[in-house]
Amino acid sequence: MYPGPTIYAREDDTVVVKVSNLTPYNISIHLHGVRQRLTCWFDGPAYITQCPIQAGQSFKYRFTLLNQRGTLFWHAHISWLRATVHGPLIIYPKQGVGYPFQPPVEEHVIILGEYWLRDVQGLERHVKESGGGPPGSDAYTLNGLLGPLHNCSRDDVYTINVTKGKNYLLIIINAALNMEHFFMVANHTMTVVETDGEYTKPFKTTFLMLTPGQTYNVLIKADQSIGKYFMAMAPYMPAKNAPFLKKTSYGILRYASPTVKVDKLARKSHMKTSMTPLEPIIPNANDTASVQAFPDQVKRLYPNHQWSPVDVPLRIDKTLFFTIGLNVFSSDSPDSDMPGA
Repeated sequence: MYPGPTIYAREDDTVVVKVSNLTPYNISIHLHGVRQRLTCWFDGPAYITQCPIQAGQSFKYRFTLLNQRGTLFWHAHISWLRATVHGPLIIYPKQGVGYPFQPPVEEHVIILGEYWLRDVQGLERHVKESGGGPPGSDAYTLNGLLGPLHNCSRDDVYTINVTKGKNYLLIIINAALNMEHFFMVANHTMTVVETDGEYTKPFKTTFLMLTPGQTYNVLIKADQSIGKYFMAMAPYMPAKNAPFLKKTSYGILRYASPTVKVDKLARKSHMKTSMTPLEPIIPNANDTASVQAFPDQVKRLYPNHQWSPVDVPLRIDKTLFFTIGLNVFSSDSPDSDMPGA
């Protein structure tokens, strides 16, 4: 199963998850974003808060989602196994407590991922031995599906069916191993209502920018003409010489056909226009200006007195400036990308 199963819970629930390791590798599971109050030994980083789960063994994670609601996710936390070992963690408000925004008619979880045709364990070993940067993935995926630009069947395109005039909640998680990604839907505006498990002041945008591990919940209204519209994930990489996959992966937002009768000529015209999905306007892979401007719109929502703003000092007494250096060492390994002199 790829991506992995969704964990559903409510705010303040105590969650118990049994992980059985049926792989030949040691593994551990990290609950990304869970605050783990007094339960840090269930946080998942292998050899730090727990020993990994050995092949053929199992382990129970137990934690409480105290004062947490929204979208998080879980993933493997040892080597590069999280490339394919991941899944959503959806935390609903307490029973009887609604969303602080208009309830959608449906919710759809979309996980953005990277996919390699090679063994990611072997890739990681090669990167460590060679001293070079990680190789770009072979494909980007939406809910594990490659989309229509790859030589795959129609079943390999993730599709959401919508009804004109209705509101939908898209729950978007970037589970990619290395890459930051744009996400957009052709001809549609999204209203951001939550990020990383925190409600936000709603704001409208034509694209999202998600770093690895980041989540966004957006409302989208099906207010366009009947037809098909591409949902796109595209890479962001400002570094000039860094290798990455320069390709966009697509899913489809498909409007359900109306039930009214139409004449043959109108039906034929509708078929022509609805067969080919409309494409979105995608930012350039090095569009740093848009990337920097996007998070400036994110402001926390304070729906009641319980979530009042934090009182922080406004007067700066001293400014500290830090620099970080990076040293690159030559390697004499025969597999090295940077051989020694």
